[in-house]
Amino acid sequence: MASVKKHKGKIAILTGGGDVPGLNPAIRAITIRAKREGYDVIGIRRGWGGLVDIIPNKKADNSNNYTELTETLVNKVGRTGGTFLHTSRTNPQRIPKQYLPEHLRDYYKDEINDVTKHVLENLEFLGIDYLIPIGGDDTLSYAVRLMQEGVKVIGIPKTMDNDVPGTDYCIGFSTCVTRTINLTNQLRTTAGSHERFLVIEVFGRYAGFTAMLPTMAGAANRCVIPEYEFDIEHLTQLMVEDRYKNPSNYSVVLISEGARFKGGDMIFESHEKDMFGHKKLGGIGDLVSKALKELSAKYNKGRPIQVVNQKLGYLVRSGDPDAIDSIVPMAFGNLALDLILKGLHGRLVVLKNGRYDNVPIDVVASTKKVVDVEKFYNKERLRPYYKSFELQPLFVMTSEV
Repeated sequence: MASVKKHKGKIAILTGGGDVPGLNPAIRAITIRAKREGYDVIGIRRGWGGLVDIIPNKKADNSNNYTELTETLVNKVGRTGGTFLHTSRTNPQRIPKQYLPEHLRDYYKDEINDVTKHVLENLEFLGIDYLIPIGGDDTLSYAVRLMQEGVKVIGIPKTMDNDVPGTDYCIGFSTCVTRTINLTNQLRTTAGSHERFLVIEVFGRYAGFTAMLPTMAGAANRCVIPEYEFDIEHLTQLMVEDRYKNPSNYSVVLISEGARFKGGDMIFESHEKDMFGHKKLGGIGDLVSKALKELSAKYNKGRPIQVVNQKLGYLVRSGDPDAIDSIVPMAFGNLALDLILKGLHGRLVVLKNGRYDNVPIDVVASTKKVVDVEKFYNKERLRPYYKSFELQPLFVMTSEV
């Protein structure tokens, strides 16, 4: 007679913020392990949005807000990119009036509303014992709020910017770096054919890891990052020098979307803010390209140099995960279950100094994780330092120590 595991409770998983490759492998790992340990598992749709939109009535149709997760279901999607649970940038502490679900409009009348009371009621309605949010510092900051309200939360760090505090690695970062290197190398053929500058804008709002690591790996000659305001004259001079040294007469610079000209501000596509207070960045690559073309004549015997200008955008966050973003999510998911089986919560699973571990989840709200400019960025050469690699973690500059 087959043994039947005792039912231990119910776990909910959600994915919030931007999509990255590696989310579905994490969902798969959590679900399979949890089911085999005796837990029921549900997936909340659209991040925190699903928990806001749930109608706590057994007769209500909530199929668009959550779904039961099974081994069969997650096995089908576990090797793919994106998140089959969908995602959003919903912040239940700051819901604009026009985005309130219909059933909450009689309860909240302000222009911006904190609906945490209803989120807690919905978690109770669903019978959730443990909640596992997978996201960046915005998504996880609300997880801290729920922890403070008594919810048993275990966070998993995800963001291709790799800027969640407390961990060396966030799901999505390796695939982002891999794609950036590959796409930059593909664009070299056009830059070389036309003997131009190649300017590539990459993601990175406050942290420059997604520009620094590909540059360190040889994808670019220079990079400019949010942590250091750059002088466009100096960048132009370096780019011209790099072009002269290259037999194919081109040079490459990676531009973090949050990078700033000396004395300037971040460049935004739109001034509309999301629920976490962020404006959509974009356009710094266009401005750098224009300035490089105009200034290059000064360093190129009076002749301006043309520019190939490309924004990589969503190309680096779409498609299937690479090896690291298939392995790490599997480990993170199992780490979350290890904590649950020990009765622990209020934790963030992490990869630190080459070892898997966990830290208090409120670390995400207590500090910022950015490039240590003095340690890793050569301000004169506008590129990473190539020194002191001994005992550094796998991705070198991702450690906070």
